[in-house]
Amino acid sequence: MTLLNLTVGEILEKQVQSYPDREAIVYPELNLRKTYQEFNEMADNAAKGFMALGIEKGENVAIWADNKPEWITSQFATGKMGAVLVTVNTNYQAKELEYLLKQSDSTTLILAENFKGTSYVEILRQICPEFDKAGKGSLKSEKFPYLKNIIVLSDSDYSNAYTWNEVIEKGKSVSDDELIQRKQSLDPHDAINMQYTSGTTGFPKGVMLTHHNIVNNGNQIADCMELTHEDRLCIPVPFFHCFGCVLGILAAVSKGTTMVLLEQFDPEKVMKAVSDEKCTGLHGVPTMFIAELNHPNFSKYDFSHLRTGIMAGSTCPIEVMNDVMNKMGASEITIAYGQTESSPVITQTRTTDPAEVKAATVGKVHPNVEVKIIKPGTDEEQEIGVPGELCTRGYHVMKGYYNNQEATNEAIDSDGWLHTGDLAVIDEKGYIQITGRMKDMIIRGGENIYPREIEEFLYQHPDVQDVQVIGVPDKKYGEELMAWIILKDEADTSESDIRAFCEGNISRHKIPKYIAFTDEYPMTASGKVQKFKLREEAVAQVSN
Repeated sequence: MTLLNLTVGEILEKQVQSYPDREAIVYPELNLRKTYQEFNEMADNAAKGFMALGIEKGENVAIWADNKPEWITSQFATGKMGAVLVTVNTNYQAKELEYLLKQSDSTTLILAENFKGTSYVEILRQICPEFDKAGKGSLKSEKFPYLKNIIVLSDSDYSNAYTWNEVIEKGKSVSDDELIQRKQSLDPHDAINMQYTSGTTGFPKGVMLTHHNIVNNGNQIADCMELTHEDRLCIPVPFFHCFGCVLGILAAVSKGTTMVLLEQFDPEKVMKAVSDEKCTGLHGVPTMFIAELNHPNFSKYDFSHLRTGIMAGSTCPIEVMNDVMNKMGASEITIAYGQTESSPVITQTRTTDPAEVKAATVGKVHPNVEVKIIKPGTDEEQEIGVPGELCTRGYHVMKGYYNNQEATNEAIDSDGWLHTGDLAVIDEKGYIQITGRMKDMIIRGGENIYPREIEEFLYQHPDVQDVQVIGVPDKKYGEELMAWIILKDEADTSESDIRAFCEGNISRHKIPKYIAFTDEYPMTASGKVQKFKLREEAVAQVSN
């Protein structure tokens, strides 16, 4: 398959030529509908607005907001005028934002006024006291020497920040020719997107992704889903994460697909959007699909048009996969695996793969992508069926970590292989199974135990809705197993019931020594379970 040589702006413009009158974005909650022609004009106007603020090609523009229309517009506006969009996690608080703005050298911050009860404007005031006295576009801060422009997504006027409407208004002073010249100066191999790793180990790192990286990855993701301009894809996952902005937005735009968008995830709003908008595709992490399937109003909604979508972020239990394919009708749903550093998707199941394959594997490697499984800590390739670290090479590997050559050299070796830190095994047919993170592997008395295997087994218990298995320190064995279980509503299952279920079915050393019941897991904003937080809580419980 030939790779595309297009910028983020050009992939949108290509669809305007083919499907100008097809709906590009639909926000059911905002009653907002724009065709590809109209949406492209919105992006052009925003690109001119950014240029009018003096933002140059290669400058870093941070955006801190949920899935607002201005977010997706900014993605294509920066893609047209060459600024690098730095995506900020919506869950960030003061210290995290301070670190990102400093480390990224961002010259502009676009922010929502607030998110889930947190005032973003107040947090900015807290970390940047000079903000209060600044004029529009003339912030001067000792702590953030690069930061000049603040854009608040608000209808209220600010004396010290631009509103979105003011930016669009300023853009009218920039001519079409000036924008065309800027577009023509861009190279598909320029960095255009920067996402910070979740920072579960050490400080977050800014992953620099190029137009070439993410445009091609989005296109190949769409091919695996068999997306076309006739599909309608519901995207309730956060835009700031690769799941939203690449697997969602860029995959859809690469085929002229309509995007049905939600500002924040809410299971009932997702079901209503899928039903009302006749969506043919739906994205989500397993916990989102579980929330939808277990919602008391599930049966009220029409899923008859649903065909495909992506489940990613963590492994999916077979029971959930069967329900998504049968009860929701998404028989062609796919599983995708990767990481931010690989733009992000490395492997994906295909629409025709059976449920067992989708639940047990992450599919086969994408076209134009290489994968090898190596013995951890060596360059030695493992035989088929033997687990090791998954490494990947190809067009999709990041440009590097921003201002961090040392970490870049650790992640990408001299032959161009990205070392993922994930443990995986490949079978004779080329299907890949992720058995865990190298750091999540539990070593109990010298035995390597993969949490995934025990989670898969415990999911089979009729009362278990979700389960996460972690290792906790143990004086005798080095580590012991602990299972954190969310029970289904009204289930009355005890620790002894779970142990009895394990006895005689899995090896004794794999039966969790500790079992805890909980109502929810600590999650990242992109829907991934934060196992390190479960581990911290477990250590506190076990040591008491």
